[in-house]
Amino acid sequence: MPIEFAERIRRIPVYPTASGYDLGADIAMLASNESPFGPVPEVFDAVQRVLSGVNRYPDPTYSALREALSDRYGIPPARIALGNGSCDILLAAGEALLEPGAEIVYAWPAFSEYPHLAAASGARAIEVPLDADDRHDLDAMAEELTVATRLVLVCNPNNPTSTSIGLDRVAAFLERVPSHVCVVLDEAYCEFSLSLGDPYASVELLRSWPNLVLLRTFSKVYGLAALRVGYALCGENSFRAAVDVVRQPFHLNIAAQAAAVEALRHQDAVERRVTETLAARLTLEQDVRDLGLWVAESDGNFIWVRLPEDADEASIVKGLGERGVLVRSGTSLGREGALRVTVGRPRENSRFVAALNELM
Repeated sequence: MPIEFAERIRRIPVYPTASGYDLGADIAMLASNESPFGPVPEVFDAVQRVLSGVNRYPDPTYSALREALSDRYGIPPARIALGNGSCDILLAAGEALLEPGAEIVYAWPAFSEYPHLAAASGARAIEVPLDADDRHDLDAMAEELTVATRLVLVCNPNNPTSTSIGLDRVAAFLERVPSHVCVVLDEAYCEFSLSLGDPYASVELLRSWPNLVLLRTFSKVYGLAALRVGYALCGENSFRAAVDVVRQPFHLNIAAQAAAVEALRHQDAVERRVTETLAARLTLEQDVRDLGLWVAESDGNFIWVRLPEDADEASIVKGLGERGVLVRSGTSLGREGALRVTVGRPRENSRFVAALNELM
């Protein structure tokens, strides 16, 4: 007789990982929204210094990183949650807030991990379609709020569509959200946004809405994707305390902590890399539009491309892979007939455009 697993295992969708990592070194890796830039050299030095202590558990309070983030954002350390990537905090939020009879509201398509939360908890998921420009429809989301709503997710800029909504509209939405509902503003790509202002802008919202959580990551702009460091700036202490209760102890390893603390000391390098990425993004957007394709107004380090109605998305993704270019298919992310393309180095972007032009 086979092992019998919990019912929720059959409900939870499998995260759509990118394929092609076994294709060798000559690949344009434009599928996972990673940074094409590695960490600054000082980050490697910081990691090396702590490796002699790997026989010991890391500091369970993560005090050095909490203090560093507190200094940067002006948020008390007790209101900063840390995790093994921002997904770790997101999944913990689902476990801490959701249960059968509760509801979670989010736009769709959005980050592929969101459906996991309802499926794992037995809560009801309410997916609100994006508007005609592939942006969040906050008015429609507000209409879905009920006494059963526990959690609202707003991905801004949105993954996979790369679009954003202004913080004035976010504030107007928060005015309509009951105080018992936790709102997670998922800002994994906020540092790449031209329209949202600097990364400090949304932090001001925490002063007015204690039920707000800003979810961020070191995986993108800091180039630490393989070390998995995420953090949340919380409107009140209770969210941080709750997500810590439902997770294993020592959920952030010693190398990741050291790397993140050091990375925060080099904002000048981060800003230079953001500038390079934005310049490359603008060029990539225009090059794809010159092929006659619709491209969303991106505010991230990736672009969202709609294919013609008669195009075969699967064949195009396959053809790009055969030409050494990895992108993410829209179907795997919740919307058929589209591509999500990370902004890489200029030569990688040009390789993608040339391959797409050939296939089109």
